[in-house]
Amino acid sequence: MPMQVCMGATLQCTPFGMAPSTLMVVPKGPPVTINGMLAASIMDFAPLVNILPFSMCTSLANPTVAAATTAALGVLTPMPCIPVLIGPWAPGALKVKIGMFPALPSTAVCSCAWGGMIRVVTPGQFKVNVT
Repeated sequence: MPMQVCMGATLQCTPFGMAPSTLMVVPKGPPVTINGMLAASIMDFAPLVNILPFSMCTSLANPTVAAATTAALGVLTPMPCIPVLIGPWAPGALKVKIGMFPALPSTAVCSCAWGGMIRVVTPGQFKVNVT
């Protein structure tokens, strides 16, 4: 059963992120809290605002990684991660809304333009189920 994702959830970019990241929730209207934590919606996907970097990126689709790898004569050279997200989290909750948008369940994913798939590792809370 999916869990509602909240502020402080742990995220991972697979397979290219070298470290986990944290979800930051910025309310888009009156704040909604679950167990004292801000609840996330599918629209909490802004790079460097909602989704913090995953330390270093190893995707050759990332131009900085490709350039550094070329400069290192083909040896894969990770570079700092700055996610380039191509859309909101999907799929959102079917019945629960945070403001005007579907709530963010722990089963949702978000795609990075460099080929990574961002997923929720821990939802930030452990009591409320979302469908």
